[in-house]
Amino acid sequence: MTDRPHITVATVVERDGEFLFVRELSDNLVVINQPAGHLETGESLIQAAVRETLEETCWKVDIVGLLGIYTYWSATNNIYYVRHCFIAKPVEEDSTAQLDKEIVAACWLSKAELLAQDEPLRSPLVLRCIEDFENGVRFPLSLLVDP
Repeated sequence: MTDRPHITVATVVERDGEFLFVRELSDNLVVINQPAGHLETGESLIQAAVRETLEETCWKVDIVGLLGIYTYWSATNNIYYVRHCFIAKPVEEDSTAQLDKEIVAACWLSKAELLAQDEPLRSPLVLRCIEDFENGVRFPLSLLVDP
């Protein structure tokens, strides 16, 4: 395992019973994930979540809650992740934005459609976050302190 965890963000974006996902390349394999990525120097967790969602899906979103903080050790790359997953509302698709190079496509899927996909999930956290969302897990953004 690496000596430091990777701080990441993700968003669960729901619209009419469907969730916003990405098909992305990971180790030369197409996998399904929530819009997600790493925190960059100088930005807040919320800013990172908004930025990553736009870069990976071309969707502008408003962050409305914290779904949870999840940890995951990946056996494939020996990295320990600390994932801050946010609940976001879709605002609008940005027709001028371009997807990050590792993103194959953005898509809206119901949970049933997600489970029926041929591509594997990026990690078990993808489904866990959807299940937590469906079970009504919500935390206020005031839990985050960003002086």
